[in-house]
Parts: sequence; structure tokens; C-alpha cells
Amino acid sequence: MRIPAHAVCTAIRDDIVSGALEPGARLTEEQLARRYGVSRVPVREALRTLESEGFVTSRRHAGACVAEPTEQEAADLLEMRMLLEPLAAARAARRRTEGHLKVLRGLVRLGQERARGGQGEDLRALGSWFHETLSQASASPGLIALLTQMRHKVAWMYAVQAPERPVECWAEHGAITDAVARGDAERARALTAGHAERTAGAYRLRVRTSQPAVNTAGRSF
Repeated sequence: MRIPAHAVCTAIRDDIVSGALEPGARLTEEQLARRYGVSRVPVREALRTLESEGFVTSRRHAGACVAEPTEQEAADLLEMRMLLEPLAAARAARRRTEGHLKVLRGLVRLGQERARGGQGEDLRALGSWFHETLSQASASPGLIALLTQMRHKVAWMYAVQAPERPVECWAEHGAITDAVARGDAERARALTAGHAERTAGAYRLRVRTSQPAVNTAGRSF
């Protein structure tokens, strides 16, 4: 059975994000085909997709390699996400379905319970799920695709620490959900932007970068 290129793409991307394939590592079609038990054709297609996403780069005489982002590129990524997530929240307030609201409210309820119980690992996963659902509720395919790609790249470049005040963090998630439920686009936008600013300090670079450090203080997701 032929394994589709998108499945191979997902597998390679996951290995890059997890660090199994390190920045700068050479990626040959033959080696990757053996690694994932596929032919070279879906590997070739996957590498083209990953290059367009910024995870892979082509070097003269070396071929495909895992990209080595600069710290400025990493900082820019968080800043762009900080601008796009409030936009998604505003659109979600206008376009969300009852299904989206049910999921958002359920995540807020669970997140608040976990926050009071001090279960930090659960909170990181729940927070990611909350923001992913919020972007899905925007009903904007291009925006959803861009935020999904950014989410993968942020997970690759940054380690995310648990929020210092998890109860307050999940209260903010609850307020965003209430604004979305009321259809108040501007309040949803403002609350999401403020939440992003306040959680900026949770992100720490973890990938090897190819240029000297820049000051990322005040940057957000």
C-alpha cells in the first residue's frame, strides 16, 4: 500500500519539532525512505512541502537539510502569531458554531479545574487545544492553515513553561470564550491580545540558531 506524501510529511515534521532530526541535519531521500519505510517518491514530495513551510532548506552541494532559524526569525514568528491570534478570535466571535462553543467551554472548565489542582503538564496541552479550537472557530481556511503552521514552528523553536498564575490564565481563557459566545468581536480581539502579552515570558528558545541572540523580551505568541 502506497503511503501518501502528507503522512510522510507529518512524520518528518514531527521528528523535526521533537528534535529527533536536529537543525542542520542532512536529509537524503534514501535515508528518510528507509527511516519511514516508504519509497522515495512521497519523501521527495514531503521535503518540498516542508521547505515551503520553513522546516527544511536546500543547500548547494549538500541537498536538503533541517533549517537553522535565526533568533530574529524566531522572534518574528511569535510577533506574527501575536497579531494573528487576536484576528482569529475576532472572526470566531462572528462565525463560531455551537459546537465550537461547547468545546471551548469544556476546555475552560477542565483547565480551571486543573489550574486549581496545580496540574501544569495537563494545562499546556489544554491551552494548545483551546487556541487551536479558537482558530478553527474563525472559519477562515487561510488563517487556520497559517496559524497551524505557526503553531508547529513555535513548538519546534520554543520550550513553553507553565504560566506563573495558571488560575488567572484560565480565567482569561474563560473571558475570551464569553466574548466569543456573545459575538463581541472587538472584546474577543482585545482580550486575546492582552492574554498573549501577559504570557510572553513563558517562551524560551530551544533550537540551535544561526545568528547571535536578539532581545525577545515583550514578544508574545
